[in-house]
Amino acid sequence: MAATGSDASGADCRPQTPISFELFPPRTDAAALALGRTIDRLAEVRPAFISVTFGAGGTSRDRSLTVLRYMLEHTDVEPMAHLTCVGSSHAEANRLVREFLDAGITSFLALRGDPPAAGEDDAGIGDLGSAAELVQLIHRVQEEREPFAQFGVPGVPGASEIGERPRPERVAVATFPTGHPRSRGVAQDVDTLLAKEIAGANLAITQLFWRSDDYLGFVERARAGGVTIPILPGIMPVTTPARLARLTELTGVEPPAELSIDLEIEPDAAGQAELGIAYATRLAAEVLAGGAPGLHLYTFNRHEAVLDVVGRLGLRPADQLVNERNTTER
Repeated sequence: MAATGSDASGADCRPQTPISFELFPPRTDAAALALGRTIDRLAEVRPAFISVTFGAGGTSRDRSLTVLRYMLEHTDVEPMAHLTCVGSSHAEANRLVREFLDAGITSFLALRGDPPAAGEDDAGIGDLGSAAELVQLIHRVQEEREPFAQFGVPGVPGASEIGERPRPERVAVATFPTGHPRSRGVAQDVDTLLAKEIAGANLAITQLFWRSDDYLGFVERARAGGVTIPILPGIMPVTTPARLARLTELTGVEPPAELSIDLEIEPDAAGQAELGIAYATRLAAEVLAGGAPGLHLYTFNRHEAVLDVVGRLGLRPADQLVNERNTTER
């Protein structure tokens, strides 16, 4: 059993609580070097997985695959590849999933993706109409790569039985606790998530939300609607007013007025960072207290803020805490 204790702030240390992170592919060589250092630091807290985003239609495929391979070769962290439906034919999506599997990637986040600017009915959307279809495709490609194997039955000469076919480690999907922009209501959001689970998803990760009740209430409604897979809360420590404004533009989820105002009136960058980290820590603590099965932290390709949240929550591995205390005592 993992040891438990308290960090310097007095928070209970819960190394058994799964944490995970999200990164995006670097756009320059300098950014790639910095991202390598960030991955190394994130790996130190032994996350359950680190996911890497992927542009619609494969626009960042090579860069995403490079980051995923780095994790495979230089860390013990499970890499998770994002995949999107938009802009891909069945053949292209099949080929891409196979490429990731051949590279050793066995965990995926299946996303529908945003429709082209011309509208949802534009031909550029691709053959796959939903994330549930992409989930099914991921499993189908794995089944084609790894056919059933036959094994002899002990004590029965000439008899054999079919072994279980290998399946991807994780096939995750997105869900929207404050409502998808194109949803008609929470009932549709729950039905959509249930359809993804039926298609073979075994994990859901939420879009950003700013109030614990949004997450906890959605989970309650999802469970009442028949969803059984874990639903990880997605949280980002937002450390600048500009980033908060950008997130609001991208997600359509309005942040709390108090956070927006506090970030705007705080003149010091360090003070802004403290506000954002403290808010994310409180939010994370509330959803964990409400029964969240772990935390998924959006990093913006920086490790400092998310690791600060992890530390304040006492979620670092127990042996790290022991080593830190020993160093302090010396």
